[in-house]
This record gives sequence, C-alpha cells and structure tokens, in this order.
Amino acid sequence: MKGKMRLIMAMLIFGSIGVFVKKIELSSSEIAFIRGVIGSVFLLLASFLVKHKPSFKALKENAILLLLSGAAVGFNWIFLFESYRYTTISNATISYYFAPIFVMMLAPWVLKEKLTSVKVVCIFTAMIGLFLIVNPGTGGTNGSQDHVLGIFYGLLAAAFYAGLVLMNKFIKNLSGFEITLVQLMTASLVLFPYVWWQGNLDFAGLTSTSIIFILILGIVHTGLGYFLYFSSIQKLKGQTIAVLSYIDPISAVIIAAIFLSESMTLIQMIGGALVLGATFFSEKLEIKVSEKGKTPTISP
Repeated sequence: MKGKMRLIMAMLIFGSIGVFVKKIELSSSEIAFIRGVIGSVFLLLASFLVKHKPSFKALKENAILLLLSGAAVGFNWIFLFESYRYTTISNATISYYFAPIFVMMLAPWVLKEKLTSVKVVCIFTAMIGLFLIVNPGTGGTNGSQDHVLGIFYGLLAAAFYAGLVLMNKFIKNLSGFEITLVQLMTASLVLFPYVWWQGNLDFAGLTSTSIIFILILGIVHTGLGYFLYFSSIQKLKGQTIAVLSYIDPISAVIIAAIFLSESMTLIQMIGGALVLGATFFSEKLEIKVSEKGKTPTISP
C-alpha cells in the first residue's frame, strides 16, 4: 500500500473516532485508559512482527520527557472525549485543531522561535473563528451552556496536545513509532491511578455494545490508525502530510452529519474554516523551517 493511501486511511479512521466514543457508556477517563491499554498491546505486537527493537539507551535518556508526554496523551484523550459528550463532533474536532495555534503562541518561549507578523495573523484569525463557533446564538446539542463547555474541553485537549508536540521536539534518537508506543503505555500507567481514584475500575457501565465499540476504538482507531500513520509519513514530504491531515476534521464533520444527524450553522462553518485555515498556514510555516519528523499532525 502506498504512503498516501495509508495516510488517507489513517485520517479517515481518526475522523470517525467521535461517533464511536459517543456510543460507549463509560466515563471519558475509563475510555481513555482502556484505549491506551488496547492500543499499546496492538502496537507492541506490530513491533514484534516487523522485528523492530527500540534503543533502551535512548529510552532511558528520554525517560522524563516520555513520562510527561505520555501523561499529556492520556489527559488529552479525556478532555477530547468529554468535548464529544457536551457538543457536536464537528465543534469538538475544530476546537481540538486549535492545538497548532497554541504551539505557535508558546514557541517563542519554549523553542526560542520568532513570532512573525504572519504568525500573529494566523493566531488572530483562529481566535475570530473560535468566537464565531462559540457564538451563543448557535446553540449546541444539549443547549448553549453545554455547547460552550464542550468547546472548552476541546480547547483543553488541544492545550495538552500542544504540550505533547513541544515535548516531542526535545526527544532524541527515537522514531515516531517508538515514541508513540512508549507514550501510549505511559498514558495507560498514568491513567490507572486516576481511574482508580474516581472509583471507576469496576467499569460498571460496560455493556456488550460498549465492549464492541471500545475494542474498535483501541484496535482500529489507536493501534491500526497509528501504525498506518507512522508507516506512511516515512515515505511522504511534510507538505503532503500537512495537506492530507485535514481529511481528519472534514471527514469527522461528514461522518457526524450522516450517522448522528449533526449540523453546523453558517456562522459556525465560517468560524471552522477560519480555524482550520489558520492551522493549515501555521503548519505550512512549520514545514518551511524543517521537515516534519517526530512531531505528529493533529490526530485524536
């Protein structure tokens, strides 16, 4: 299978995550924990099959960053899944795509990168787009209050993802596949005491339907999706990856409309276009500085 087709399949898989999460009758922390466990097992098996052996010396050198970034993955999932519960998948996905804007805002302090006038325009454009999406007159699936809360959770997920992107830039001598595998395992370990603290380890809401959907989420949306993604980006240019990554939010909107009858107002569509446009140009600027390596595109 060619690199482009693999990446397209990965983005379509990521775009359908919200529909499955909405059908699972568990808390967001429970879903994130089980997803991390299943995804880790899948990728471990995949690494054995392709006879891929990570460098234990590199793992030790990056231990602290891998631990922190793994925790960021776990809480990123929790807040994204909470966002799905309170607002439409379309709005949750678009607010989640605010992550590159957060990276751009933090880069001058964390990465010592210059904040150019073009980057400032991208930031303000995204903020205007977000304002249009949160417009009180648009309402939400459960009322305007839940709608705004859902977008807030989406932004929190984006903030954790931005932290993940920035930390990944400091991880050395490990491939994207190796980093993701360790981060998934770390996310599971970090989320275990959190789920236990919430008293949800009995998974009381786990029905037969939820079991099927959580298995799909762990195997297809995490294990297979990430495997397709990392096996594809090794063969593609950064510009191609950036463009094809936008299949994810577009497919999320279409899938939600088909299977959940969700819709966006014209004002929200304009806001979404502004946010995605701003993130697209921000990623384009990133690629001009250096080709994308370990830093992943935005994916749930």
